[in-house]
Amino acid sequence: MLTAPPRAPAGPRVAAGPVGRWVAAALGATGAGLWLAAEADGVPPAAGAVAVTVSRAVMDVAGVAVVGIALLEVLVPAGDRRAAPVLPLARRAALAAAGAWVVAVLVAAVVGASAAFARPVTALGADELVAWATRLGAGQGMALVAGTTALVLVGAAVRVRRPALVGPRVVLAAALFAVITPAVTGHSAAAHAYQVVAVLGVGLHVAAAAAWVGGLGAILLLIAPRRGLLVAVLPRFSRLAAACIAAVAASGVLAAVVRLPPVLAHVRWEAAVHLYLATGTGRLVAVKAAALGAIGFLGWLTRRRMAASRVPLLLWAGAEVTLMTVALGLAAALAQTGGGH
Repeated sequence: MLTAPPRAPAGPRVAAGPVGRWVAAALGATGAGLWLAAEADGVPPAAGAVAVTVSRAVMDVAGVAVVGIALLEVLVPAGDRRAAPVLPLARRAALAAAGAWVVAVLVAAVVGASAAFARPVTALGADELVAWATRLGAGQGMALVAGTTALVLVGAAVRVRRPALVGPRVVLAAALFAVITPAVTGHSAAAHAYQVVAVLGVGLHVAAAAAWVGGLGAILLLIAPRRGLLVAVLPRFSRLAAACIAAVAASGVLAAVVRLPPVLAHVRWEAAVHLYLATGTGRLVAVKAAALGAIGFLGWLTRRRMAASRVPLLLWAGAEVTLMTVALGLAAALAQTGGGH
């Protein structure tokens, strides 16, 4: 049915290739998004803003990886003997990704404090870091993320040694909470009008996107080399992915509408669209929407080929993940412009 021949799961060296390409795609999209916004607004981003955005993108990619691997363990049919060689590898991968996530969060925290106080990282003092983490909303949110990711790391470590003590759903729930926290404590949480709607919408948007992106990436790296297990897992993920696509699209439209400048409510819709697309935020929203549309089309094409037993299924899915990481990078740049996710 599928083109992937049966072979051993991808090891660290084999997986490093696609992971490196996906991270590079996310960082490249982050840089391109910052440039696009700067061209539209006529204001080049400060070095501190660039550092904050890049560190945020790295943090998001690491978090999505943890969510995806944890979701993979939930999707594998219970008691399936074909998963016996894969699950230990997945748990070690989750531990490595969680460790990278904690480091990325700590780096993002230091960079964020540096930007908030307009001081070089090397000149920051402990009192400034404490003040940023306890008095400013962004710092408080990042402190919560740091604590939650540390718990995820502990849970992932326990699952490597004693998987029965901590269920995969516990790690997944904690990882999802940590992924959405920077978004809901950021720009959307600062909105006065429709604040609750904005926070709930952006939380749903980020959680659905993380499960969608991370789940498919984890399947490609850990499950795809085992044809029989792939046939069992992929249909279950496809149903979840369809719900995630709908949630991402609906919550994305909602978040964009809520964050529209109030002045646009007083002009005709044609003029409003023109004015909005003339801003950096508007252009990033348009590019991200186009990327999500392309991802949705690739996802539909992949599921259609899977149902018809056509090839190359995994090639299309790999392209889908690459576009997803581009969308992640654009989301990090969009957050920096004040438009949220």
